[in-house]
Amino acid sequence: MNLLKVDTTKTIKDKIQNYYSEIKIGYEEIHISDSLGRYLFEDIKSSINLPEFRKSTVDGYAVVSKDTFGASESMPVFLDIIGSVNMGEISKFEISDGYTGYVPTGGMLPKGADAMVMIEYVEKLDKNTIAVNKSSAPNDYIVEIGEDIKKEEIILKKGRKLKPQDIGALSAVGISKIKVYKKPKVTIISTGDELIPPEIQIKKGQTRDINTYTIKALVEEYGGDVIDTKIVEDDYIKLRNNVQKAIDNESNLVILSGGSSVGIKDATSKVLNSFGEPGVFVHGAAVKPGKPTILSYAKNTAMIGLPGHPVSAAIVFRIFGNCIFKIILSKQSKIESTINAICLKNIHAAPGRETYQMVKLKKQEDTYTAEPILGKSASISILTRADGYIKIGIDKEGVKKGDKVKVQLI
Repeated sequence: MNLLKVDTTKTIKDKIQNYYSEIKIGYEEIHISDSLGRYLFEDIKSSINLPEFRKSTVDGYAVVSKDTFGASESMPVFLDIIGSVNMGEISKFEISDGYTGYVPTGGMLPKGADAMVMIEYVEKLDKNTIAVNKSSAPNDYIVEIGEDIKKEEIILKKGRKLKPQDIGALSAVGISKIKVYKKPKVTIISTGDELIPPEIQIKKGQTRDINTYTIKALVEEYGGDVIDTKIVEDDYIKLRNNVQKAIDNESNLVILSGGSSVGIKDATSKVLNSFGEPGVFVHGAAVKPGKPTILSYAKNTAMIGLPGHPVSAAIVFRIFGNCIFKIILSKQSKIESTINAICLKNIHAAPGRETYQMVKLKKQEDTYTAEPILGKSASISILTRADGYIKIGIDKEGVKKGDKVKVQLI
């Protein structure tokens, strides 16, 4: 009997880095209005200071701060008004000792002023005079030139996934077009004589194709573009022809689901090895579920063979597929979303393998509990009921009821 020679997740990720870092997908230039969720191809520097002029953060009066020292409601300071600033215009007057001028929020601060007094602390006695009843300190309610962003400062780094606030920052410094990585092209091939598309009525013994749709959604979440999907019978020639077609269509990543174990009809490894050097460099992962995992590289194309069971396929792709996209898109390191919780049941780990256990989270006062969702890796409902998973290290026997655990959210 042939057995899989498994690698640890760290070893596999190191191999992925070694082989797939050679894949180049290039960039495209797009308008920032279309850039949400895309990955920056290069660092973005500001060509200006932001703000470009000293501005007020409140509605009020621009002052020389020392004029207001000691001011209070019982002993106000009286200042003469010499003008007002209109929004979007340069201030046309200068503040000196004993004088003031009105400035709206966001307005340009007049020369000579070093602070603002909020309008709530001012009483207008007539059109030419105000009484200030609260003292101010230098720089109160003022934003200095370049205080937000300095000229030539890197505001967004290569590999960043653009968020709404990033797009706002680009607009603020006058950048409307940016270079982003092209979306990696992906082909998904589900293998199995028994697989049927979800829209077709199945017969007994047949199974609806689950993995294509689960993995497609994950690919899109990670920044890829699925250009083709196929269901292919367990046939070496047909499977190889479809992989060749995916390579010819310039897929950066080809994902095969099923046919990755050592069963008599499992041809994935042989197919992937047939496209040249280096070929298959992983056939077996020290992961539960997901042991029959395959990784290959040839013809500038990454190829991954996932287990056929839906839970196994999804977990493996979260571990290794996500890693592939991080490398191809030069993604910045991301702080993972985790929650500390108390485990409600004993969980037994697989000897010599990292174990990934799906759990359901519940909040009880200030504490979360994690309840293991038990079932076979062929059960898609495990994924729909789960809020996250616990990773049990390769050197651990398991988790005991009452143990504190870290839950990776999904």
